Amino acid sequence: PLIDESDKLGIKSAKSEFEKLQKTIFPEFKVGLLHGKMKAKEKEQIMSDFSENKINILVSTSVIEVGVDVPNATIMLIEGAERFGLAQLHQFRGRVGRSDLASYCFLMPTKENISNVKTIERLEALTKHHDGLTLAKIDLKLRGGGDLYGTMQSGFDELQIGSLFDYELIKKAKDEAAELVAQDPEFKKHPAIKM
Repeated sequence: PLIDESDKLGIKSAKSEFEKLQKTIFPEFKVGLLHGKMKAKEKEQIMSDFSENKINILVSTSVIEVGVDVPNATIMLIEGAERFGLAQLHQFRGRVGRSDLASYCFLMPTKENISNVKTIERLEALTKHHDGLTLAKIDLKLRGGGDLYGTMQSGFDELQIGSLFDYELIKKAKDEAAELVAQDPEFKKHPAIKM
């Protein structure tokens, strides 16, 4: 998930993994590196080389998530997989399997989280579901939606009058809001809502 090493987070970086793979593990293959701080032309050249098999193994940050169509890409390994949401992992997974070649996506949680029940439950959802919307709902249920107005990006900060999982209540609120807008589109009768 990171471009450079971080002492605070203690997780692998794309640069260090790139060097390790190129020098130690796969010296007989051409390994490439892709991340968001690269210039657009440099990224385009790397993706072109990968697509043309001039690069055999591509190490990347999450910049690889969308818009990459390389049909001969057949294996993806996502390290620190628990750090990503299920919808994002679903996008990553979609970068392989774009041809008739057998393709695989491996999810590798960090050592600290490999036996965490919630982590395993989240990652196993990807083996059971292939629909992004279903995975997003599962992720919301398992990780929580965070603060509605704050900075917390996950966790359970339940609404005062309802839950994000109370679909019946949400539907009723939506219907009431639609009716209100239909009857009073400029909120002249309800100025407090107009804010």
